Amino acid sequence: MYGLVLGGVLVPGTAVALPLFFLFSSIGITNTYWAVLIPSLVSPFGLFLASIYAGAAVPDEMLEAGRLDGVGEIGLFHRLSLPQLVPAIVTILLFQFVAIWNNYMLPLVMLADETLYPITLGLDNWRAQTDRLPEFYQLTTGGALLSVIPLAILILVLQRFWRGGLTEGSIKG
Repeated sequence: MYGLVLGGVLVPGTAVALPLFFLFSSIGITNTYWAVLIPSLVSPFGLFLASIYAGAAVPDEMLEAGRLDGVGEIGLFHRLSLPQLVPAIVTILLFQFVAIWNNYMLPLVMLADETLYPITLGLDNWRAQTDRLPEFYQLTTGGALLSVIPLAILILVLQRFWRGGLTEGSIKG
């Protein structure tokens, strides 16, 4: 199963947009936010990054010591592994948010209603109209600047988790 999901890294997003459209069309959820969000929730790269990081950050000795102390597998995950994995989880969350925020092709295929368009498609519509209406150039430039603000805020909020993860294990207890 891991190899199958990891094989998803090799498939470009544009190659699966049309089959996803046919699938979601048969279900009846095209032209909704769900048609764009559901495929974005699965991240083969995130799975790969999490597995590599977990192998390096969570020592087997620590898990074995927890098992010897009588901690169950769920407790091992929540009490020992999860705190070690916070930097990787935050990184994957940020990668996914940026990918969803900048997604262009999937919303273009899935959404017919322009009121549902994300900022990338809205800015592209404005940019396409700058030849006829030059005042849209300022709107497009301003919109591009404003579209970066949520990403910058997310990075500023999440940076403390990276900083904490970098110093984890630097102090012997």
